[in-house]
Amino acid sequence: MTRGEKTAALKAAADKRILIIDGAMGTMIQREKLDEDGYRGTRFADFRQSVKGNNDLLVLTQPEIIQSIHEDYLAAGADIICTNTFNAQRISLADYAMEDLSYEMNLAAAKLARAAADKFTAKTPDKPRFVAGALGPTNRTASISPDVNNPGFRGVTFDELVDAYSEQARGLIEGGVDLILIETVFDTLNAKAAGFAALETFDETGVELPLIVSGTITDRSGRTLSGQTPEAFFFSIRHLKPFAVGLNCALGAELMRPYLAEIAAVADTLTIAYPNAGLPNAMGEYDEGPHDMACQLGPWAKDGLLNIVGGCCGSTPEHIAEIREHVEKYPPRKLPKIERKMRLSGLEPFVHG
Repeated sequence: MTRGEKTAALKAAADKRILIIDGAMGTMIQREKLDEDGYRGTRFADFRQSVKGNNDLLVLTQPEIIQSIHEDYLAAGADIICTNTFNAQRISLADYAMEDLSYEMNLAAAKLARAAADKFTAKTPDKPRFVAGALGPTNRTASISPDVNNPGFRGVTFDELVDAYSEQARGLIEGGVDLILIETVFDTLNAKAAGFAALETFDETGVELPLIVSGTITDRSGRTLSGQTPEAFFFSIRHLKPFAVGLNCALGAELMRPYLAEIAAVADTLTIAYPNAGLPNAMGEYDEGPHDMACQLGPWAKDGLLNIVGGCCGSTPEHIAEIREHVEKYPPRKLPKIERKMRLSGLEPFVHG
């Protein structure tokens, strides 16, 4: 299929049923128990500093492991798999002195996911599988100072974010992704930079793909780290005309529901939710099993809140299979008819009229 045909197929599938996005990549990588040599592989055996923990590097050093994880999620019923590129932009890769590998990592990651998706699409041509190119939030925030003694200081500029995201998006597009996923948004200004970079890259490459934007609520305050409510967050990124908008990470399904419902009530686009498998325990691990997580998400589907659903930290193919079984009997959320009004946002939403 051409990219245009794939976009049409994605939209057609979303009209018919709740789509399933995959679960956590990091959780599955941790199961491999890779040591420093495992991360380095042959190519980086003599690299000048430690690279253990750089999960994105594994698309170059352990591609078989990454493709196997993709295939496990597809076998569990995922319609959409995400590239292993959460931190694969220059800003985050600087921690490992691997900035110059950003484009190569994204290109390789996209090709691995593409091969896995195409393999499963060939098995079930009536159920095509799709690849989302993942753009994470970076390890910097554009609207908050990292220095409590200097509130006007910023660790990164908007233009630096755009440059980093543009390079990443170009690699993902040229590697064959079907859509761009701007995920785990804790600072809306970072997300705006990612969205701007994606749109610029669409123009430069001549390839326009659907955009998904997923924010994260950092705690029970019900706000992003940069202070916005879910409704204000949606108003802030609505100009990107996303294919879907929603929430992931931070909270488990039990705590996330009211915030996703807030977005679902005002969004004239699809919704997406992929919560963590509960909250982390004292050891940083996630205890919510597949059945418990699926039982919490099933009522979301029954109540018409979902168009796309999956799992974030702590979730596995077993979680995704259970979630699919619990939601597949329900129809996808119908888009609400939103009256045309001026809608603005700061930390809070403002609707005029």
